[in-house]
Amino acid sequence: MDTQRSPNPVLALLASYSWQELRHHPWRSATAVLAVMLGVALAFSVHLINTSALSEFASAARVLSGQPDLTLRATQGHFDESLYTRVATRPEVAVASPVLEIDATAATKEGGLKNIRLIGIDSLRVAAVAPGLLPRLGDDQPRLDLFAPDVVFLNATARQQLSLTACALDAKAECVLLQQGETRQALRVAGSVPAEGAPLLVMDIGAAQDHFARQGQLSRIDLRLQAGATQSSLLAALVLPPGVQAVQPSDAAERINNLSRAYRVNLTVLALVALFTGAFLVFSVLSLSVAKRLQQFALLGVLGLTGRQRLQLVLAESLVLGLVGSSAGIALGTALAALGLRVLGGDLGGGYFSGVAPALQWQSGMALVFGTLGLGAALAGGWWPARLAQRLPPAQTLKGLGQVGGPALARWPGIALLLAALALAFVPPIAGMPLAAYVAVGLLLLGGISVLPWWIGLLYDRLAPRLAHRLLPTLAIERARRVRESAAVAVSGVVAALSLAVALTVMVTSFRGSVIAWLDVVLPADLYVRAATGAGSGDSAVLPPALAQAVAGLPEVQRLSTLRVVPLQLDPGLPSVALMARPGLNAPASSLPLVGAALPVPPGMIAVYVSEPMVDLYGAHPGSTFSALAQTFERSAASGQSDKAQTAPFFIAGVWRDYARQFGAIAMDQVDYVALTGDTRVNDLAVWLRPGSDAASVEQAVRALAPAQGASLSFTQVGDIRATSLRIFDRSFAVTYWLQAVAIAIGLFGVAASFSAQVLARRKEFGLLAHLGLTRRQILSVVAGEGAAWTLVGSAAGLGLGIAVAMVLVFVVNPQSFHWSMDLRLPWPRLLGLCLAVVLAGTVTAWLAGRSAANRNAVLAVKEDW
Repeated sequence: MDTQRSPNPVLALLASYSWQELRHHPWRSATAVLAVMLGVALAFSVHLINTSALSEFASAARVLSGQPDLTLRATQGHFDESLYTRVATRPEVAVASPVLEIDATAATKEGGLKNIRLIGIDSLRVAAVAPGLLPRLGDDQPRLDLFAPDVVFLNATARQQLSLTACALDAKAECVLLQQGETRQALRVAGSVPAEGAPLLVMDIGAAQDHFARQGQLSRIDLRLQAGATQSSLLAALVLPPGVQAVQPSDAAERINNLSRAYRVNLTVLALVALFTGAFLVFSVLSLSVAKRLQQFALLGVLGLTGRQRLQLVLAESLVLGLVGSSAGIALGTALAALGLRVLGGDLGGGYFSGVAPALQWQSGMALVFGTLGLGAALAGGWWPARLAQRLPPAQTLKGLGQVGGPALARWPGIALLLAALALAFVPPIAGMPLAAYVAVGLLLLGGISVLPWWIGLLYDRLAPRLAHRLLPTLAIERARRVRESAAVAVSGVVAALSLAVALTVMVTSFRGSVIAWLDVVLPADLYVRAATGAGSGDSAVLPPALAQAVAGLPEVQRLSTLRVVPLQLDPGLPSVALMARPGLNAPASSLPLVGAALPVPPGMIAVYVSEPMVDLYGAHPGSTFSALAQTFERSAASGQSDKAQTAPFFIAGVWRDYARQFGAIAMDQVDYVALTGDTRVNDLAVWLRPGSDAASVEQAVRALAPAQGASLSFTQVGDIRATSLRIFDRSFAVTYWLQAVAIAIGLFGVAASFSAQVLARRKEFGLLAHLGLTRRQILSVVAGEGAAWTLVGSAAGLGLGIAVAMVLVFVVNPQSFHWSMDLRLPWPRLLGLCLAVVLAGTVTAWLAGRSAANRNAVLAVKEDW
């Protein structure tokens, strides 16, 4: 007796039988592999880029702050350095390192201006806490230059990017010219610092205080505690003054991780769209392959291959396609991530990682996760063809009587899925992300595809009597009516692809239209003047006090408005928000893109208008008082940062839309701001020109009015701002157009594969029609008519589902992810043109697939039963 175990028949057939199918039709399988590869590659590359950027940001934060046990930081601006003496003498503290942070601008080698961070440190103490900030003297530099009042130390990025000139007093030395507000300083470069990341300058803290008028002020104190001492014991004994908070060193990285999480998840979900449509392509490829091999599978069944083993064989084929596609996708995703990091620097358009140039950090665990997703998509696509191979009756199929299709499906599960999607669309965000809304989108698509047979019957049961007197249309319509489940399976790819394409089109159109309307309101002037391009807001970008009056007096200027922007830290766990003081907010509807009507302000209260993120992040609802803002002003007054201590309750009089500041902005009248703070400085000028005036001549005149700052002034015309904004927008969403094209192509390929499978299974039917007198052209017309009938229903369903998905994206996903809203805009000409193109393409595809139905083999196939 032969006791050797017999080989697994499924594996043996996979290596021989399935391999021959792949050899004879390599391009068909390659298409399915390509779809899986693209889906895995896009998703994995997005993950690698964001993970690398987050890691680099955290590393840069650790370099700047070192590894202290605790940091005492100003919630807004700076605090009095008298706190340092109290802290440094505490018995729980081993080392206290004072730090002064200053934002400034410097000229780059390309001739532009760049934001830089200048950090004042105590060289005798910083090494114990943040060695990355310890200055290193250059060759032949005196040791006392560590404490010299006019020297700075540059990191490698600053030396590479900034423009260095010969110093006035020593032509052999290099100087860097800095501007902070109205102050310009030429500082000598005496060495370097090892800190990596964005451009960074380091100097002695006392010199920094003197040069930039920060005498007696600090930004933070980094603490190393004694062995055995705890943070709670120190904070219990140390009463922190107003405007100072104790934070952990990891807070910055954790905060940026939380804030960018929704952005990263949205990008990943968008990339997984390709995997979703790729599953339909695997389905189409295997459906065609199984349909062509039905009699071969039947013969295997007669020879002893069970239905379960036939199921396993087809699933094994889909697994091989998924394995090859996932492996190639991981490799391609790694290459795309490396290219993206080199070109984009880790910033995929969200603005979270500006200034960070990360290196690629490959993760084997996540590669396994995304590879598994690709395998899952391939197996999902191969399930239905595998079930078809399992259920076929071998004897009937050998005689050519097998049918391609499935059993009738009840419509109630599909309706239940649609109702569940509707319910999930109203679920609030989970962990700050619209997770329920993503599930709702998936259920909408699955539910809509599930009820396709019902929609096909609902339409064509009413249309068939009207076409009963016309032979060819009747044959096409009756086919759709009688095998509606097969029709639904054939056009399911088109429905999924078209619905996603419609949803992306509506979402992008709505967003773009809302941005244009927003720009029309926030950019009413002809010319904008700003201090130090790219310097941001606050004290580092202020204009000379008398410049506004001088510009207003120019003969070409019809009207002028000013803007003061100040960063406020309302919550230590969130980024700072922008406080915008501007004149004329007594009529806010004309100067702010309000969402809803402005509320009347109660007597004795100060009106403020918050952007949409303020409502979600800070609970700043219209009609309520804004206590967090009042407390911030009180802390500023108590710490001496404000010239006045006057305050009053702030009343939230309205909400406005702001696409420029995702983390929130507050607008208030300039008169109220000056009364509260005594700050009369401005950051921006909005200039309305008289008719016929030349913007270039006005620009020259303004530069002449401020010769000391003329080189650092930025001039932008409103048309340039609009064009640049829309160009950036279109570039950011260019990937969505590519995804639409891929989705539609996959859907049409699915129609072609499904019709080819139908044609192969219906050779006798078409042969019989030929014997009954139908010409080849008429048979092709019937097949093309079936394609038109099926894709017409698919297009209608895809359009309806796509609009439903778009409403979820516009009204749920976008507000929950980014805290701003948009107006729904339906570009009907483009949507209808897209549906018409799909119907025409489906008709042509069906005609091409049906050409083999009218050949001589189809006629001879009728003889098989004679």
